[in-house]
Amino acid sequence: MNDLISVLISIYDRPDALDAVLRGLSRQTDRNFEVIASDDGSPPSTAAVVKAWKSRLGVPLAHVWHEHRGFRASEISNRAILKSRGAYCVFLDGDCIPRPGFIAAHRRLAEPGWFVFGNRILMNDALTRACLQDGTEPEIWGFKDFIRRRREINRLTPLISLPLGPLRKLDTQSWESVRTCNLAAWRADLDTVNGQEGLYVGWGPHDSDLAVRLIRSGCRRKDGRFATGVLHLAHPEADRARMTENQLLFEETLASNRVQAVRGLAEASADAVVEAN
Repeated sequence: MNDLISVLISIYDRPDALDAVLRGLSRQTDRNFEVIASDDGSPPSTAAVVKAWKSRLGVPLAHVWHEHRGFRASEISNRAILKSRGAYCVFLDGDCIPRPGFIAAHRRLAEPGWFVFGNRILMNDALTRACLQDGTEPEIWGFKDFIRRRREINRLTPLISLPLGPLRKLDTQSWESVRTCNLAAWRADLDTVNGQEGLYVGWGPHDSDLAVRLIRSGCRRKDGRFATGVLHLAHPEADRARMTENQLLFEETLASNRVQAVRGLAEASADAVVEAN
């Protein structure tokens, strides 16, 4: 049985944040995973961070890159999925630092026929600077440390670990609030829906699109809160210039009964996947 977990990190031109995320992944208690850096066309400084971590991450690390032609996170994520070897995929944004139990928590929650969405703790500008410039490592803080820094995060509740049991399955058909910054799904289910929708260019509801199609395919939504929370670094608001077009695209998905992405894994497989060294 393939019990390898593939962690796919969506990145673009923020090498200091990627360094912090890889630092968090290097501290995982569960070591049976690989990492694919899913790079939407960053300059060489990002590849340098990946190269520096390859020998010290402690797990396999690959870097999949394509030319930057606008925000194409879904398309490069599909290429990263094709590169992955695990039966279970965990999507993580390149500005979301996992705490040491992140992989172990996702493994505990993994269940055939379900995808798992997690949540995040937003750090303010001051804590983000401390993390990226001053060597502060909040991923190894205890709960009391966060209480002392309460004004530098938006909430404490995602830091609490609770079993919840059947409460995680109360809202199985809802796509709202699902984000690919912390989302896990079986590779077989991603194949069924043809991966993420590569038609999205620019910031928009590509993650909601994926959730809708997973649910239509028969997958159910499982709540990963109070188990898988990640630490989200502050950043400027994303460019929403194409939000109208992307919202229309999502509304077309909602109005249809379509399960598979129009431009997904199958279409990405016809293109060259470039791995940076």
